[in-house]
Amino acid sequence: MKDMSQIANAVETGTNKISARDVNVFYGDSQAIKGVDVEISNNTVTAFIGPSGCGKSTFLRCLNRMNDTIDICRVTGTIRLDGEDIYDKRVDPVQLRAKVGMVFQKPNPFPKSIYDNVAYGPRIHGLARSKSDLDEVVERALRRGAIWNEVKDRLYAPGTGLSGGQQQRLCIARAVATEPEVLLMDEPCSALDPIATAQVEELIDELRENFAVVIVTHSMQQAARVSQNTAFFHLGELVEYGETGQIFTNPQDPRTESYITGRIG
Repeated sequence: MKDMSQIANAVETGTNKISARDVNVFYGDSQAIKGVDVEISNNTVTAFIGPSGCGKSTFLRCLNRMNDTIDICRVTGTIRLDGEDIYDKRVDPVQLRAKVGMVFQKPNPFPKSIYDNVAYGPRIHGLARSKSDLDEVVERALRRGAIWNEVKDRLYAPGTGLSGGQQQRLCIARAVATEPEVLLMDEPCSALDPIATAQVEELIDELRENFAVVIVTHSMQQAARVSQNTAFFHLGELVEYGETGQIFTNPQDPRTESYITGRIG
């Protein structure tokens, strides 16, 4: 585990993008997340691992207030993005989600053209003043999504007509089109074949040059391949958090070791 002095040093040097303190999540009377403290570093891929139902996706959705859409869900504690409390009543969740983009488990392109899928966010947030501005935004996002060369000649074809792996890269392009600062990915490869998975993993590695990336994955191999930091969740608790190599080769908590060696999960 990182001790508090390390966390404080990271805050002072400005490397932390998101800082969570004592975060609890309740669905009605049931507690899903218990007292989570975590730091998410900039220009880093942070992986959340753990057994199914351990709370990793629930916690991920706290980071852009997606849990606000669930009536019986209640979140306590503080989560700060660049020092600003994202649960402050003055924070507009729609504006927050432009800063903290999200890619879901199943590719979910809008029933629109490839171009309009990517242009949707920049349009509603007023990020382009003209059609030529918007064209540039769309091309830059599709390049960042590593799919420009495959779609540049059919931008007005439906996004739903792409292959599964292409659809997921389109969704990543759509998420980065609003110039977010953080990119959340909830098991982004679980519906993809091995070749498409490899393409998305390569893309994740490139994206961290510009974003803080947080990925929930059920695959420890994937976490080991793409992340620099790993957080292990179990039964709603953050059991251990640290540098990925250390978590996988020298875990400090016996529960982490049991999960990594396949004894739990």
